[in-house]
Amino acid sequence: MAPVAFSPAEHFGRMCDGSAWEDPSHSMHTFRQPRTERAARARTVGVQDFIFEWYPVFGVIFMAGLLIVFALLLKGTMRTTRPETVKASRTAPVLWQEVQGVDSAKEELMDVAEWLRDPERFKGLGASPPRGVLLYGPPGTGKTMLARAVAAQAGVDFFAASGSSFVEMFVGRGAARIRRLFKEARKAGRAVIFIDELDAVGGARGTGGDGGSSEREQALNQLLVELDGFERDPGTVIVVAASNHVDKLDRALLRPGRFDRRVLVSAPDRDGREAILTSHARGKPLARDLDLADVARKTTGMTGAQLANALNEAAIIAGRARRKAISRADLDESLLRQSVGSQQARRLTSRERRIVAYHEAGHALCRRLLGLDPPEILSIVPRGPALGFVAHSPQEDSYLRSREELFDEVVTLLGGRAAEEEAFGEPYSGAADDLARVHEVCKQMVAEFGMGVTPEAGAESPIALPTGDYALADSTRRDVDLGAMTLSRDAYARARKLLVANRRCLDDLAATALERETLAREELDEIFAAHELREARGPRKRGTLVELSGVAATRDQPQA
Repeated sequence: MAPVAFSPAEHFGRMCDGSAWEDPSHSMHTFRQPRTERAARARTVGVQDFIFEWYPVFGVIFMAGLLIVFALLLKGTMRTTRPETVKASRTAPVLWQEVQGVDSAKEELMDVAEWLRDPERFKGLGASPPRGVLLYGPPGTGKTMLARAVAAQAGVDFFAASGSSFVEMFVGRGAARIRRLFKEARKAGRAVIFIDELDAVGGARGTGGDGGSSEREQALNQLLVELDGFERDPGTVIVVAASNHVDKLDRALLRPGRFDRRVLVSAPDRDGREAILTSHARGKPLARDLDLADVARKTTGMTGAQLANALNEAAIIAGRARRKAISRADLDESLLRQSVGSQQARRLTSRERRIVAYHEAGHALCRRLLGLDPPEILSIVPRGPALGFVAHSPQEDSYLRSREELFDEVVTLLGGRAAEEEAFGEPYSGAADDLARVHEVCKQMVAEFGMGVTPEAGAESPIALPTGDYALADSTRRDVDLGAMTLSRDAYARARKLLVANRRCLDDLAATALERETLAREELDEIFAAHELREARGPRKRGTLVELSGVAATRDQPQA
């Protein structure tokens, strides 16, 4: 039977109602489609079938490739984050005599060096070695140098690491580093392990809010275990650690059996500063006018690192000026840069210069009238954030201050504001830094030293009030604020009286400062000697409470 031929329109209608699919005589050839179109449709169907059939295989291969790339990246990261100091340090050793200004700490550590050098002498007496020594104190006092000197004095290997190197993103890496460090140290026999910035890994546990599973706490636990793991051969490895925040360390670290000794490394005294200056001046040509003993007297409170930096900066200043030796002026400039700041190219108006001159003259005059440490420099040249400053140097080291001494210090701080109101009839914003320091000292006097003023007549003398205690009542906090305010008001009234009684000297100081911009101690003494100062007191021995590092300075800066 021959196939029935339909027109395209009839064929389309039959396909829509389904009758075309029921007719066995139906054939796609009735459309007489081109051969290329049928071939293209066949190829499309073949590609789709291939994709649907092999799609799961391609997905597995792609995910496997991603895992391989991630593993390679992770392996490379772990390689680059291995401990840098798993071998003994090969740097030049620090000799014992090179460490200056910390004699008490050296005596404490001498026993450790002697034990490492000759342990049998102590074992014969039944002594046990200290497992750990904690050096704490302000930064720059020579804690790292002391640790290196102990290893050099004992003639043993020195392994150094930073506390932050034991804290990683991947949990368990820090603990593995600690194990590796101690393993390498034990292989070397007798050794010293130095951990700098111990508080980075040894902070109190349970304060991070992560349930105790953080990387830092796991590293700390491993460190505690290693410190207790010397029982097999005690005395062969001794840990020396350094920290500037011993109050933040975990208590388990500080118990006997781990860090047995805690050695305070404080700022050097006058003799120590002179020894440090002499040590760091070796190899530097000094001019004849540079007296290191006098420099040590004027640098109360400075650490060894600050003194070394001051000498280095003085050498750079002398080299910039093409001088062949370091002069006293070079070192004075270096000290001023540390305490106040470098000289600024600010152009002040004539009125602003007069205000700054009277302000600094008020500071200097009050300091002289109250018999405090004499002013060394009065300058109205802007330095750092300050528009002017008065630098003074303590005559000798002192560690205790009386209530009268602290009150006179507050009077001196308010002398600049009092001079402004005395000369111009209104205050200016340049005393912002002075007022902040007045608030700090007055609050210390009331809340820490128990030196406040009782406003009620016949009331008992005040006691120390810890302002950091959250349990204090509101009335107690008001008493602290009232006591500090009363002290500051009394000090300001005292400063106004002193300046009113010596107004001619104040005007002379300000006029000379406007003319010369910077006055040295000799020039200040000449001006003071030319006037009959009233209510002046004899000089007293002073320490340093409200001072900057190095040459103390009263700074004044504008408040936005």
